[in-house]
Amino acid sequence: MPEAPARRASVTGAAAAALTAGGPGTAGAADLVGGNLPDFHQALKDELTFPLAWGTSPVRDFRTWRRAARAVVEDHLLVGRQEGTPYAPEYGERVQADGYTRETVTLSLTRYERVRGALLTPHGTGPFPAVLLLHDHGAKFDIGKEKLVRPWYDDTRLASAQAWADRYFSGRFVGDELARRGYVVLCLDGLGWGDRGPLAYEQQQALASNLYNLGSSLAGLTAREDARAAAFLAGLDRVDARRVGALGFSMGAYRAWQTAALSDDVAAAASVCWMTGLKEMMVPGNNTLRGQSSYYMLHPGLARQLDIPDVASIAAPRPMLFFHGALDTLFPADGVRAAQDRLRAVWRSRRAEERLVLRTWPDLGHVFVDRMQDEVFAWFDAVL
Repeated sequence: MPEAPARRASVTGAAAAALTAGGPGTAGAADLVGGNLPDFHQALKDELTFPLAWGTSPVRDFRTWRRAARAVVEDHLLVGRQEGTPYAPEYGERVQADGYTRETVTLSLTRYERVRGALLTPHGTGPFPAVLLLHDHGAKFDIGKEKLVRPWYDDTRLASAQAWADRYFSGRFVGDELARRGYVVLCLDGLGWGDRGPLAYEQQQALASNLYNLGSSLAGLTAREDARAAAFLAGLDRVDARRVGALGFSMGAYRAWQTAALSDDVAAAASVCWMTGLKEMMVPGNNTLRGQSSYYMLHPGLARQLDIPDVASIAAPRPMLFFHGALDTLFPADGVRAAQDRLRAVWRSRRAEERLVLRTWPDLGHVFVDRMQDEVFAWFDAVL
């Protein structure tokens, strides 16, 4: 979500001379950065050639490349695999709604803690198609899953959840809309939100650094949990395991395409308002440079191997949808174009370009409004 850009400072005077000469500077640390970037950031960007990207990598067999690229991403998550951890689900009371049933489910996504989620099931005879819903960041931590599923179990969160839906989703709860259309829906809190929070905005970097000190990663933990959630959803008796999708907005969009890249349990993914090239994102004034929220999407060292769209391309040639708002200030147009060009080239190389939807909405910003939702729902109906 939009945040105020950081102020920019530049290297001048003695500090500039010291950098040029390679000697110690006399200026304070604040004089050595510009927009939270070091003045030599362009040199660092120039070194990023993404050698493992499809088409650049020496591997010419796509399936072999997929396995190798996924393994590289897995190595950078820092959080160990969790496949052997029993989910041990505990279900809450079933509550009837208009065309579907609501229940909570508490399960072990990792061996570290239990997580409560919202599970919606359509009325009728299954197995049904299903959608894993992945909530956004938004610097709003009192609600997580409640941003996408109406919190029938907690009236104290309803006002906050409805206000969020009004602001970004045309007043709709996306999960409830999907359940009415015949999809099983699962949505869980990320670490820091809802039942697992609320985290304060300023605590994010400390949380991330503490996980790094413990040999782990905030972004890696999120990625592992999302992949495990997809596997749990696909394994439910009420779900057709061949027809499981992932959907998210903003940071949830990042999580959706990342889950598709890391999990074969996801047959299709829709990502609304999160796709860009890394180099185009790392520019003065971009929200990413503030840190904080970025740590949920930062896998240290991965950029020396793969660009952002390269990671998403691991999901090819499965159906994927990427929406962008032309008025979205978080993702500069050149970064979106660069990423879309890269994605299009990969799907085209698989003779599957018709499975890739890339659309920019000229009159919209960082939102997932009803007309966007309707197109995504229709797309899921077609591909699942």
